[in-house]
Amino acid sequence: MTESRTGVRGPVPPLLRPLAGLAAPVYRWEIGRRNRAFDAGRGVTRLDLPVISVGNLSAGGTGKTPMVARIVAWLLEAGVRPCIAMRGYGAPPGRGFESDEAREYRARFDAAGEGGVALVAQPDRLAGIRTLVAGGAGVDCVVLDDGFQHRRIARDLDIVLVHGAKSPFADRLLPLGWLREGPSSLGRADAVVVTHAERVAAGGIEILRERIRAVAPGALIAVCRHAWSGLNRRTEGRDERVSWLRGRRVVAACGIGDPEAFLDAARGAVEGELCETIVRRDHDAFADRTVEEIVRAARTLRADAVLMTEKDWAKLARVEMARWPCPVVSPVLELEFDSGEEDLRTRVLEAVGRVRG
Repeated sequence: MTESRTGVRGPVPPLLRPLAGLAAPVYRWEIGRRNRAFDAGRGVTRLDLPVISVGNLSAGGTGKTPMVARIVAWLLEAGVRPCIAMRGYGAPPGRGFESDEAREYRARFDAAGEGGVALVAQPDRLAGIRTLVAGGAGVDCVVLDDGFQHRRIARDLDIVLVHGAKSPFADRLLPLGWLREGPSSLGRADAVVVTHAERVAAGGIEILRERIRAVAPGALIAVCRHAWSGLNRRTEGRDERVSWLRGRRVVAACGIGDPEAFLDAARGAVEGELCETIVRRDHDAFADRTVEEIVRAARTLRADAVLMTEKDWAKLARVEMARWPCPVVSPVLELEFDSGEEDLRTRVLEAVGRVRG
């Protein structure tokens, strides 16, 4: 068995920690300055549409994409036409809606027969939304993907995700840690969703709840876990049960914010070790050399399957199907709520005026 974790961002190297220590107070001061300005309403624009923000405190990996997808599904069920607005990380310049999240959203909602969902994927989300609305897109509301720190746009509902196994109360601000903002910023959230409950030891969720309540006493707190409800065999265009992976030789590849959660779920599905893991940084474009590494590993190790996330598969439309030496499968990721789902759904519909608050 071999394991490759090339390209994954790790802790600050020892030689750079003194410099990171000097930069941390500057970063903290700048975050405080910006938040004080936004709190006073400076630089904040109120759109003519309801806005729901989904974000987090840390640098990725909390499950924003499936949460945004769940919220959009609730809105569509209620007859609302949402627009998803995101930063567009990893999008090639000048190519429009080409970020990995945008491709995943488009594939998800087109496949669901929803007729597609309007997307904005560019650094200036405010300008992008205005252009979309001016073009007659006919949207009723905006869902901001990764919007907690994007405070230029006023929001009617602020939802913040907290990774259950990576408590912000045990982390530090960038660049010494992974936090964009400190836990006290949860005080401006309307709802806090603890994700990845499946990775938390007994009693850990309640401890985290108590700490969240202390800094955000008025916020709704919900708890959910990530689960695989099935598999898409990408190379054959058909579905499988997750049990199809049991006992098979699998090469797993990903470029996401929380690779450990994906790899742990993969080992659980296989019920053993993986032949190889190939991990890249979040939003990695999966260049040809990476594809070749995956293909070579699958061929050399005589793998029964290559396993990758939907987000990563969305980057690989350019790869000819015949190039893969075995089936490529992606898990269908679903959120399963332990608590708070109906309350959260009600808050979402209240924000867009579909139920009376």
